[in-house]
Amino acid sequence: MNESKDGSRKYDAANPAALAEFMKTGWAPTPLEGIVPSEAIPFVKVRIEKLSKKYSGRRVILPAGGLKTRSSDTDYRFRAHSAFSYFTGITAGDAVPDSVFILEPNSNGHEPLLFIHPRSSRDTPEFYRDAKYGEFWVGRRMTLEETERKYGLTVRQVEDLDKFLSDEKPTVYVRGENKVVDKKLAKDKEATAELITYLSEIRLIKDSYEIAEMQKAVDATNRGFADMVRVFDVATETKRGERVIEAAFFGRARVEGNELGYDTIAASGAHACILHWIRNDGEVKSGDLILIDAGVEVESFYTADITRTLPINGRFSPAQREIYMLVYEAQKAGFAAVKPGAKFKDITNASHEVLAKGLEKLGVLPVSAEVS
Repeated sequence: MNESKDGSRKYDAANPAALAEFMKTGWAPTPLEGIVPSEAIPFVKVRIEKLSKKYSGRRVILPAGGLKTRSSDTDYRFRAHSAFSYFTGITAGDAVPDSVFILEPNSNGHEPLLFIHPRSSRDTPEFYRDAKYGEFWVGRRMTLEETERKYGLTVRQVEDLDKFLSDEKPTVYVRGENKVVDKKLAKDKEATAELITYLSEIRLIKDSYEIAEMQKAVDATNRGFADMVRVFDVATETKRGERVIEAAFFGRARVEGNELGYDTIAASGAHACILHWIRNDGEVKSGDLILIDAGVEVESFYTADITRTLPINGRFSPAQREIYMLVYEAQKAGFAAVKPGAKFKDITNASHEVLAKGLEKLGVLPVSAEVS
């Protein structure tokens, strides 16, 4: 939380009256051009209706989460909670730390309410005194009205949240994401766990908006893989060549998306045998293979997840090709087993059968494929 009303910290110098008055004047307008209703609005409306029906008569609270400290006065880049984004449609560039989405029960089901920290206009000391929210520090945010226009929700000041939650109502909420919410409401582990499960399961079936966003993530990730291949030669000339490859993908993620979907695995040579190698500080040598697992997260917070094993010099050795093709055939067998009603174990077993028979043929298995 901020140290004072204007966001200044205990160690900040006092603000002389003359300076405070001067800082309010002479600024050019900073309009946000081109605000149009989000294409997610009709899909969000359907999602909210489902959530309202599930929790009829109960208040539902979905915080966006807050800033997380990386070190000292440096925070990690903010990433809103997935459930908050799903039920508001708010994308990365518009997501404000400490925002809270509430479904308030009424006679018609629920009223969707969004509580945000709106822009700190330049006639306020927060504009230049608040290192976390001030526009002079972190840039322009939308006003309440601009947010309503873009996302089709009723929007209120997050400073009013404490008072709003003062009346006791049956409530379910995501805990651990907002200090005000956690302080005002009693802990109910069972209700929280049930809500978290529901919020995950409702997102299993994707609407057309989500599918399109996921395709954007896949396309951007595919281009990121091409970027990485283009720096293979440079990577072989660098002591920590894996990081050259990692950096190439990160550039694509930031140019086309919001962020990495997860830490990139760029595992060359023996590192490819480590399941989650994210140190990426190894050498890259001609003749080795590199396993890359990477994904771009787009502005809507949907991410891709692509894994490929590639020869650094562009050609597989005979032994590398044999193993690679075996894994490829196992993958195809798994894909062929995917159908409505299939279980994960059916898909896994289809792949395992191909792997076992292939490894037996190569003389790698110490027992028969049937026994294994």
